[in-house]
Amino acid sequence: MKYLYRLYQLVVVLPVLLVCSILTSVITIVGCFFGNGHFWGYYPGKWWGRIVTVLFLLPVKVQGREHLRKGESYVFVSNHQGAFDIFLIYGFLNRNFKWMMKRSLRKMPFVGQACEAAHHIFVDKRGPSKVKETYDRARDTLREGMSLVVFPEGARTFTGHMGVFRRGAFMLADELQLPVVPLTINGSFQVMPRMRDGHFVCWHPLTLTIHAPIYPTGKGVEYEKQVMEKSYEVIMADLEPAFQGFVANPDQ
Repeated sequence: MKYLYRLYQLVVVLPVLLVCSILTSVITIVGCFFGNGHFWGYYPGKWWGRIVTVLFLLPVKVQGREHLRKGESYVFVSNHQGAFDIFLIYGFLNRNFKWMMKRSLRKMPFVGQACEAAHHIFVDKRGPSKVKETYDRARDTLREGMSLVVFPEGARTFTGHMGVFRRGAFMLADELQLPVVPLTINGSFQVMPRMRDGHFVCWHPLTLTIHAPIYPTGKGVEYEKQVMEKSYEVIMADLEPAFQGFVANPDQ
């Protein structure tokens, strides 16, 4: 069965995925140029995420959507198990948002240009002024009423376990007094861990859990730290038992 699934990936998934990714990127770029960037920067990507999971025949379970209020902006923070985190959140969160992503992704053919056209936020760490520009753009996005999705670990795990959280997303939420929504992803590490980039996808169910928002109860470093620690605990508690517990990530 494993080899049949691999043959299916080569013969069916790979060509369809390539065409679908290019079309999605072009539609996003053209749509953002001529129309509403918030619409075209989200919906083509949303359907791309769903198509990818369907193509790979991966079952998806989403729980906790009832925690989100219509029209409210959130800072979503998620563990980062693997490449399929992107498709899972994009396709199934059902919330218009902007990503905060590594600057290196801008160089990806088509996808990088589409992300730039959609005004997703590339994290630039080349110096204090560049870091400030990154957070200024994120702040402006949130002030426009959009939501933001951040992987606070800053890098995919090598083990399935979570590393440390960085403060950036929590600083923004504290400054603008916005609720933070923890997201727990399970299954993505088994589908494609980063050590197997470029290899065959392994079949495994995916689960996205949307936890209750953590609303601000004050403002300042103390409250920011409390929200970060609570978010970490909530995400950790919902991970599969095999991946619970801190493991240092050398890429952080």
